[in-house]
Amino acid sequence: MEQVLNFNKKNMKKYILSSLLLGVLSTMTVGCRDAIDIVQDGELSNDATFSNVTNFRDYLMGIYAGVSNSDEVYVTSVFTDEVGYGTANAGQGNTLHRFFLDANNDNASGLWLNHYSTINKVNRLIDGSTKFTPKTDAEQAIYLQTLVEARALRAYSYVQLEAFFSTNMKDATALGVILSDDVPDIYAQKQRVSNSEIFKLIESDLNFAADNVNDLIPRPATYPASYFLVNKNMITALRARFYLYKGDNTKAAQYAQQVIENFEASGGKLTPATPLVPASITAAIGSAVWNNNFYGTTSISSVNPYRMMWADKSQGEVIFGLSRPTNGNWSNIANLYTTNLTNASGSPLFEMGRNLFNIIATTPGDVRRYAYIDPTSKIDNNYATSENFKTTDVLIIDKYPGKIGTVLNLRNDVKIFRLSEMYLILAEANANNNNLAAAAANVKKVRDARNYLGSTLLPVYSSKVDALTDILKERRVELSFEGHRYVDLKRLGSVVNKTIERDPTDDFIKTLPTSIPISDYRFTLPIPLNEIKANPTIQQNPNY
Repeated sequence: MEQVLNFNKKNMKKYILSSLLLGVLSTMTVGCRDAIDIVQDGELSNDATFSNVTNFRDYLMGIYAGVSNSDEVYVTSVFTDEVGYGTANAGQGNTLHRFFLDANNDNASGLWLNHYSTINKVNRLIDGSTKFTPKTDAEQAIYLQTLVEARALRAYSYVQLEAFFSTNMKDATALGVILSDDVPDIYAQKQRVSNSEIFKLIESDLNFAADNVNDLIPRPATYPASYFLVNKNMITALRARFYLYKGDNTKAAQYAQQVIENFEASGGKLTPATPLVPASITAAIGSAVWNNNFYGTTSISSVNPYRMMWADKSQGEVIFGLSRPTNGNWSNIANLYTTNLTNASGSPLFEMGRNLFNIIATTPGDVRRYAYIDPTSKIDNNYATSENFKTTDVLIIDKYPGKIGTVLNLRNDVKIFRLSEMYLILAEANANNNNLAAAAANVKKVRDARNYLGSTLLPVYSSKVDALTDILKERRVELSFEGHRYVDLKRLGSVVNKTIERDPTDDFIKTLPTSIPISDYRFTLPIPLNEIKANPTIQQNPNY
């Protein structure tokens, strides 16, 4: 299939399927977002004809190709406290990082449009399913599984939209997003509906998917690995996240526990921190020999399971991800943070936020200290008083190290659901239900898996707030650079009296504000200006 690259660093424009017109192609200017600006490999035109199971399934694979969370990751990292400016930053992300957020924001627009593009394509696929009849039992099974996967992807998009654009997912009467479950005419101007109406569609899609999913259907050898396709555990994991966000702790715990049990019953587990390097290597941590064997090179393969999961050498604890193969014009997630390489010479645009690094670096035995930070980083213990802190204290983000052993230094598969998130969802639901001992036990399981020195201390929580504070801290570290922190602060910040916690050195100017109140309206994204222009009666979020 022809691979088209619509990407220009100076003047980035793209014809995109806009929710504004719900099916009409419109031209608009957007920011530097690979996942939006590239027509992904495998993506089919919405005009594809549905006449048999083969092209029905092919159309679904095109939907997969367009699914992305890059804008969630970027907004979360740059707006909150995950990153500070990098040494090569020349103004990239300047307004967002300094808390200027309005309806013109490219990434808020990209998040909205990307998910409504997925929703619209799924709606077209569902509509197309009525235009032909499978001829055999085998075709019927593929036909049904295709609908399962499509509706799960639609539910995922709606959960993401609700999390970022609804003021409060725990209030069923609060204003949600636009509900679209059909293929409307080109003049349709749909309005936002209440959360409860969106929730009904999400639950309908997830119930259908859970009741009909079949992970055993044979798939062509050309398809990606099974964890890059909707599967039973992905559906259950999405249920767990959805119910946690909407405040149903009983169901959140139920589904998180199901994922954990099912994943581990099939041989999966939390990806361990050991072995760090081959048993034959006795070099000290931080030495060149140790670094080569932990991080991996073109000629040396790391044996550290956690590092290799991020380098796409193993599935590890990934429940569901987005495949970004070595061939073709696919998005490069590390481009959100750096220009050329994930090391000090790669022209980093953003570096790890200092306070985030301090949490990781002061935890003895935490493998994330090495898995998330490149060894070319410079650690200045006197960073707070250094006049040249941007050159003496350089914390290179290396959570996405590229596909080690290839020339793709910035491309990695995107991890959407991991087992650690399920343990932390279970812990949060436990805490909300005042089962503090269970909450502590589940947090400990994640910390044990990430610690190469062995078992960690069992947390002792004196109250629900105490437990949720610690869970928020663990989510901050474990799920960093995966698009969670913004929503986590929005959900939990007012409960535990926490908000954005930047260090002054995260900006070039130390005297600029490092935070905003947790009650601030900017913890909900604005409805994009492009949507408002094409749909002028739609209701904007407060204060934008």
